[in-house]
Amino acid sequence: MENIEQLVATLSKDVTPVKSAPHPYVLSLKWLAIASAYLIVSFAFSGFRPDLANAMQNPWFVAELVLLFVLFITTAIAAAVLSFPDMHQKRNMAYGPLWVAGLFVLMILFAWLADSPSTPLPMHSLACTVSIILFSLPPFVATFYALRKLASTHLRLSSSIAVLFALSTGAIWERLHEQNDSIIHVIEWHYLPILACSVLGLWLGKKLLKW
Repeated sequence: MENIEQLVATLSKDVTPVKSAPHPYVLSLKWLAIASAYLIVSFAFSGFRPDLANAMQNPWFVAELVLLFVLFITTAIAAAVLSFPDMHQKRNMAYGPLWVAGLFVLMILFAWLADSPSTPLPMHSLACTVSIILFSLPPFVATFYALRKLASTHLRLSSSIAVLFALSTGAIWERLHEQNDSIIHVIEWHYLPILACSVLGLWLGKKLLKW
């Protein structure tokens, strides 16, 4: 018996204390704070679209911005919840972005129907997609770095949601920076590429988040 107690005491001395993971709400607030600071600094350098005051008179533009920010918040919370094997007993929070995305699609559909006659397309096209992706790279790298330290067992979904979180940051910046009111352009070169990248995120999870 003494030998067993001595063995336990010896082994316990060699154990390195493991720091417990923060609550998912705390974790998501940290990610949101960092991404928000990134947006603020970016706008300090790039500035807002010169016609922002006029654009805010359009209720569909305001609705789009509101839902973008809601998506920004819910994807951060969902990614944090999904970083725990048991989703921290908050399964509903993990799937919150899906409901927001559904509302977003409906809003875009109504905005498209309301855009009659259609607003002229801007001269550029692919440049917007590239800008959103490049702008989203820092939050993408930071979020995936944090997720790799945690213990998600939902690699595909957490990866896809994390990609959507990063891209929502880029989408917010692009809509507030680019002077453009063409809903067709926004659908084709903003949101369809974001959807495609989020689907790609399902594959990235197995590559970047596996233990």
